[in-house]
Amino acid sequence: MSFSFGRNLVMHVFGESHGALVGVIVEGFPTGLRIDEGRIQAELDKRRPGTSAMVTQRKETDQLKILSGNINGISTGAPITMIIENKDVDSSSYVDFKRRPRPGHADFPATVKYGGHSDIRGSGVFSGRMTAALVMAGALVRGYLDDRGISVEARLTQIGGYAIEGRLPESIISKAKEDGDSLGSLAACTIEGMPVGIGEPMFESIESVIAHAMYSIPAVKGVSFGAGFECAKMRGSEFNDQYRMEGGKIVTTSNNNGGILGGLSNGMPIVFHVAIKPTPSISRPQMTVDLDSGKECEMTINGRHDPCIGIRAIPVIENLTAFCMADLLLR
Repeated sequence: MSFSFGRNLVMHVFGESHGALVGVIVEGFPTGLRIDEGRIQAELDKRRPGTSAMVTQRKETDQLKILSGNINGISTGAPITMIIENKDVDSSSYVDFKRRPRPGHADFPATVKYGGHSDIRGSGVFSGRMTAALVMAGALVRGYLDDRGISVEARLTQIGGYAIEGRLPESIISKAKEDGDSLGSLAACTIEGMPVGIGEPMFESIESVIAHAMYSIPAVKGVSFGAGFECAKMRGSEFNDQYRMEGGKIVTTSNNNGGILGGLSNGMPIVFHVAIKPTPSISRPQMTVDLDSGKECEMTINGRHDPCIGIRAIPVIENLTAFCMADLLLR
């Protein structure tokens, strides 16, 4: 299993959804910088379950604990260890899933790969619960980015194919929940203030780093930059971002490349979109196969699940992106 990400700034994720805790160790964070526990906690609270009727009703406080690398709120240079404990755990509904894998979940391939020994409770390491570690690691570096004039903002742009203008479409989400169903979503993320020339060609391009990180979020099924797949419909004369001068700086007249050329930042806002699949745990009957008998059978998933994962994915996307930017700047 692989639980590490980053090159100069590295995170190591540990724990399980229904284990004692979820945590992260961050190596390479500069010495002598303020560690803003309040800000990290605030970001955790944004993805915390049980906060409204539109998310899972699992009740977790997600209280941050920093165990190392921090003296009086200042980084020491030692690895920074952060954890949250799992308090509201109910594994009773997961007992049968090794034998009857849930559609849309990792149950079947994980059972085969790990010989039936993987932790199925709450999906174990494959759970969205693990993204709390990504939020902690990313929130840690937000002050480092702030000091350099770099901001990261993610937002939902669609839920279930409906464009979001202002407030979330609660009626649409509630209807899906009442139907025992779930909704997919689309998010946009914008990074402003990155200097020109950050990134590397080929395998360490900004796109490569961000895409690698985004696909580490369990529900993400697509990532695109700038105009994304729309570029396939365009001519070069339409797509190319032409240069001009503005306030003594070189800027582009459009941003179809999403602020990245040749894997490097070009000084324009870095813009990308993330497609998030519908929550696979739905209460409608679905077909599966009993692995003991080899026979097809019907199953219904009970328990506490998000009707739309995308709502709580936003702070994950935002903070994980912040971690990527800090790692790129430290190279």
